[in-house]
Amino acid sequence: MTVALYARRKQWPLKSVTVRLSHRRVHAVDCDACDTKVGMLDRIELEIELHGSLDGDQRARLFEIAGKCPMHRTLTSEIDIRSRLA
Repeated sequence: MTVALYARRKQWPLKSVTVRLSHRRVHAVDCDACDTKVGMLDRIELEIELHGSLDGDQRARLFEIAGKCPMHRTLTSEIDIRSRLA
C-alpha cells in the first residue's frame, strides 16, 4: 500500500504490486548479519514484484520505499510483548 501511494503521488506508471513472503526458523549462528548468535531466529524472505512501465531508478526507489512502510519497520524493530490474562 505504501509503495502504491508513493507511486501514485509521483504519477509513476505502477500498475500493481505483488508481495511474496516465506517464513522459517534458522539457527542464529548461521546468520552472519544478525546480532543474536544463540538459539533460533525467525527469517522472513520477502520478494516484491512491481508491475508497470517503470525505469530502473523508479524501481529502485519503490523498493527503498517498501523498506520504510509501517509493517516492515515493525517487523524489523525490537518487539516487546507483554501479555496478561484478563
